[in-house]
Amino acid sequence: MLIAPHAVTAGTSEQALQHSSDAEFEIDHERYTLDNGLEVILHRDPTAPLVAVNIWYHVGSGDEVPGMSGFAHLFEHMMFQGAKHIGEDVHFDTLREIGATGVNGTTNSDRTNYFEIVPSHEVETALWLESDRMGYLLALLNEASLENQIDVVRNERRQRYDNVPYGLERFAVAAALYPEGHPYRYLTIGRHEDLENATLDDVSNFFKRWYVPSNATLVLAGDFEIDEAKALVDKWFGSFPKLPKPAHTVVPAPELKQNVRTELEDPFARLTRMHFVWHSPANLAEGDLELDVAAAALGSGGWGRLTKRLVDVEKIAQSVWVYQSASGFSGTFDVVVTLSPGQPDAAAQQAAVAKAIQEEIDKLVAEGPTAKELARHVIGIEAGFVWGLEDLGGRANQLQWFNHYTGDPGYANSYVARIRGLTPAAVQAAAAKWLTKPRAEIISVPAPADAAGPKSGKQPAPKGAKQ
Repeated sequence: MLIAPHAVTAGTSEQALQHSSDAEFEIDHERYTLDNGLEVILHRDPTAPLVAVNIWYHVGSGDEVPGMSGFAHLFEHMMFQGAKHIGEDVHFDTLREIGATGVNGTTNSDRTNYFEIVPSHEVETALWLESDRMGYLLALLNEASLENQIDVVRNERRQRYDNVPYGLERFAVAAALYPEGHPYRYLTIGRHEDLENATLDDVSNFFKRWYVPSNATLVLAGDFEIDEAKALVDKWFGSFPKLPKPAHTVVPAPELKQNVRTELEDPFARLTRMHFVWHSPANLAEGDLELDVAAAALGSGGWGRLTKRLVDVEKIAQSVWVYQSASGFSGTFDVVVTLSPGQPDAAAQQAAVAKAIQEEIDKLVAEGPTAKELARHVIGIEAGFVWGLEDLGGRANQLQWFNHYTGDPGYANSYVARIRGLTPAAVQAAAAKWLTKPRAEIISVPAPADAAGPKSGKQPAPKGAKQ
């Protein structure tokens, strides 16, 4: 069973959390490994007749090699096209027929996951489906299905990046922060030319290398008997051969030697946007949670320092967004400011925004957050964590997340202890360590009114890049 305080509700106060400060946050689980290397984590909760089935393959865009960007995400799509025993294009339909909900998959730089929640009496069907595509996907792989999914992914890129305001900004950020050859140089969505050039052999080799039992973790969370669940897992996955666990790319943490400024003309933007970004700690590394607090102090909601200054007082910005985003190799600390329209001097407005950002960061480095700022965000982090454990899908994914990034699916207590142990001095130290280093600055300006937007999804070359 899950052991966690449930006193944290909407509108919770510091006092409510203090009342539960001695409670343990624990997701009871058992972890074991099949002979073929498949890692299995079981969490039993018979409260409702449901089971969350969640599998992570430990491969993401950070494992791609130059010329093959987008392959991890492409494979996420391919995995729903059917396999040898279920047949073509019926994976979703089969899950729908047994009453599954929350069926999906996602890809990031570090992993690709697949998940669903099924009635407990249908857990074997879900395991059969996952087994079929782990072991027999290539039996149905053909040129037509590959070309179809390449088109789907490329269209997704057009809709999410190429033909929307500020969509190409993330590509410019990655290009500014990461050198050629770094696994985070290209976004998970991939480059059009790499996707266009993908062959059946490329895709087959990618699958054979990464989609092996020794590179996967299966979590079952919900209403089942442990012995019965183990028998089903062994039935559907135990016969797969043991294959070598693939080696992951290991690179040193990147760093900028000096500030980088890039200006983009955005044919879809109506307002100028300034995006400042620093390298920051990796997921759950020292300084990651501390910079979460720093980000909140600067830009959270209506009370962040930069929000108050730029939006409410100086009125030169329409919105401010500050966040710490961490992945397996490293993270980024981002300050994103959309400028207000109608200012008479665009250059002076940009300079004023840059000045305010630097001054507020300097103040945070010198003084740290206030006790009130810290308490407010600590409450938010802990409450969000608790709410995320309320449903089986959230619990299954949290077990995966802790397991992947710390090696311990039972890291919950340590995580909460780290949250509660945050201090203004620790936040100040993290800000001093990371936010005083060189940064990248991406300025997206509206393209002239007569400029045509990209039709093919090709990325326009940045202008005015300076080192």
